[in-house]
Amino acid sequence: MSLQPVVIYDGECRFCQWSLRRIRKLDRDGLFEYLPRQAREVDERFPRLSQSDFNTGLRFIRDSDEIRVGADALYEIYRRLPIYRHLAWVYRLPILRQLIRAGYAFVARNRHRFGRVECDTGRCTAGSDS
Repeated sequence: MSLQPVVIYDGECRFCQWSLRRIRKLDRDGLFEYLPRQAREVDERFPRLSQSDFNTGLRFIRDSDEIRVGADALYEIYRRLPIYRHLAWVYRLPILRQLIRAGYAFVARNRHRFGRVECDTGRCTAGSDS
């Protein structure tokens, strides 16, 4: 029996929240379960993530032990969404995969700037709206 894939994201990061809202809008069939990494059940259900550095990106978990991180996680999400299913294959091209991974890493490192948040403590926390 295959369980529903889980997307785990930083629930304290405004940019991450914005990104997940976009994905959820595309997920009209409810293909994924979404959990902020701060949810208590994350450590209970996925103990391997307890030491993960979520500054490297979101997590996509399938069948409890297959974990994808960052751009690889986004690929796994988008290749399952009907509207992007036929375009996601470009990620499998080696040069494009490296470019997308580099772009994702840049965004992950700078997400606090994109979401007007501060990540000085290593955890993305909401900053002022001014």
